[in-house]
Amino acid sequence: MKTIVLNAAAAEKSSKLVQGYEVVIGFETHTQLSTQSKIFSRAPIAFGAEPNTQACAVDLALPGTLPVMNSGAVERAIQFGLAIGSTIAPRSIFARKNYFYPDLPKGYQISQFEIPVVQGGSVEFFLGDEKKSVRLVRAHLEEDAGKSLHEDFIGQTGIDLNRAGTPLLEIVTEPDMRSSDEAVAYAKELHKIVTWIGICDGNMQEGSFRCDANVSVRKPGGLLGTRREIKNLNSFKFMQQAIDYEVRWQIEQIEDGRAIQQATVLFDPDTGETRSMRTKEDAADYRYFPDPDLPPLVIAPEWIERVRSEMTELPRVMAARFVSDYGLPEYDATTLTQSKAMAAYFEITAQACKQPKLASNWIMGEVSRRLNADELGFEASPVSATQLAALIARIHEGAISNNAGKQVFDALWVDEGILVKRSSEEAAKIVDAFIESKGLKQMNDSGALEKIIDEVIAANPDNVAQFKAGKDKAFNALVGQIMKASKGKANPQQVNELLHKKLS
Repeated sequence: MKTIVLNAAAAEKSSKLVQGYEVVIGFETHTQLSTQSKIFSRAPIAFGAEPNTQACAVDLALPGTLPVMNSGAVERAIQFGLAIGSTIAPRSIFARKNYFYPDLPKGYQISQFEIPVVQGGSVEFFLGDEKKSVRLVRAHLEEDAGKSLHEDFIGQTGIDLNRAGTPLLEIVTEPDMRSSDEAVAYAKELHKIVTWIGICDGNMQEGSFRCDANVSVRKPGGLLGTRREIKNLNSFKFMQQAIDYEVRWQIEQIEDGRAIQQATVLFDPDTGETRSMRTKEDAADYRYFPDPDLPPLVIAPEWIERVRSEMTELPRVMAARFVSDYGLPEYDATTLTQSKAMAAYFEITAQACKQPKLASNWIMGEVSRRLNADELGFEASPVSATQLAALIARIHEGAISNNAGKQVFDALWVDEGILVKRSSEEAAKIVDAFIESKGLKQMNDSGALEKIIDEVIAANPDNVAQFKAGKDKAFNALVGQIMKASKGKANPQQVNELLHKKLS
């Protein structure tokens, strides 16, 4: 997964109105839970299996079959609720959501309506330097439908029921987002949370994390506009393109005097446009009623506490610890906890070099840039955390300059090739060897530096006179001459100190 660092320009862009209209966005995200079997049956879940080989009698809705709740799905819903500060309902109800599609064998979907298992909560994230928060309405358990296959059937549609009954947690937000930038940042944060706690593998291409964006526009301060739902957005790139197109389309319709009709739309990546699929149903159209085959879901406080005690450290908790233990800005701490691998890489680096802020700067900057360019995750970084720590330590102690440090980093990246676990001592030896082989060690000998400085002063009387007349640019020119004479090996800080001393 690529490491994404949002910039300040994105935050500025998100605050602007679009042609005098305010954009309003809410999200519904279908998160496939990481159980081994389906939500109401023991049928397996295997992506890419032959059609209709992962469906049992319960999934096919054969007469006489009854659903049985998968406790693993419930436990993952509890984990999510705890992760985002929600209320876990002690008693929730399953309902039948009635609609007729060929890939829905029962003619209804088992879902939750009036009393969901997870209620409230919020997702916090940064957009540029600005902290944002999106409120959640609910997260409820439900089963997935099958899949209609069109591409392999000339003039016909095939039905694959392998996905029927796959456990989903549908996560619904308030309409709190005001731009496509903000919507994508929210989706990425939600993706991070569900993969971090292990309730979903987050594979968007395989349909494990599917987002529906409800988009509307209104004049600032006006009533909410009519929303259109963009279904099944399976990449962050397409998500942004789809929302931006839909916003422009709705504004054009309103400006031309046309009313927006509530509808479900699909995004076509080839054309970059959304197109209407069907009119959007309301809750009444689904005729929800409690499922008579399933008793209420009761979650005892002891179950919640057991799940809480077994959960990994949450990203927001870890970010707070990075602020308190390492003295990092909140923005740095939030960015470094984008993934477990990134957070672990930072902690190893910071503890080894004893310079957490420098470690943060390098990881969010040079390391992330190279990983993104090579499409690698932190777990596959060619430069190990201990090697980076040794490099940062050499920069901090003045053995090499920051520019020389980047040269060493580039050499390590290319020459190491693969991630190798090394002790701090071994990593330091490797870094030192690169510094020596490239001749990048800084000149810290004050006697040798003073000789170069004296020679530069003697050779540049005009610059000396200009500096003494109050022109700071002349001082910088002298520093440049000294660095050139030392072939870039002089310690810039030491040069500045010695030159000021001599000129004063």
